[in-house]
Amino acid sequence: MRAVVQRVAHAQVVVDDEVIGACTNGLLILVCAMEGDSPAHCEKLAQKIAKLRIFRDDQDRMNRSVIDISGTALVVSQFTLAADTSRGNRPGFSTAAAPDIGKSLYQHFAQTLQDLGIPTQTGRFGADMKVSLLNDGPVTIWMDTDQYS
Repeated sequence: MRAVVQRVAHAQVVVDDEVIGACTNGLLILVCAMEGDSPAHCEKLAQKIAKLRIFRDDQDRMNRSVIDISGTALVVSQFTLAADTSRGNRPGFSTAAAPDIGKSLYQHFAQTLQDLGIPTQTGRFGADMKVSLLNDGPVTIWMDTDQYS
């Protein structure tokens, strides 16, 4: 499972001119289920992100997690994180999970964050979404469960 995690002052996702999800003082998480991923991958990634110390402490150092600051999360599905650009100029997405599996894992990931005590909202899987954010820092981190044992 792959994710791009952004520390944000605020973020929102709009579908058909309607705000369907938003967060403040927390994380915008763009997430992609990869071929072969399982619920265990979702849980591992959610736990890692929940504990990721990228928020400022009293000494202005990145030393606090989203849980520590009572922050929120906005989770948006983004299959383009599976892009393979190794051949030519048109990306391939064959390593992304099939849509039905991807949707299930995306929902499981968001629910796991919620279960970890992080108020979590989501985008709409497969929809044409408009995502806006104010990146705080900026802090943007790319993560992949293949990196963790």
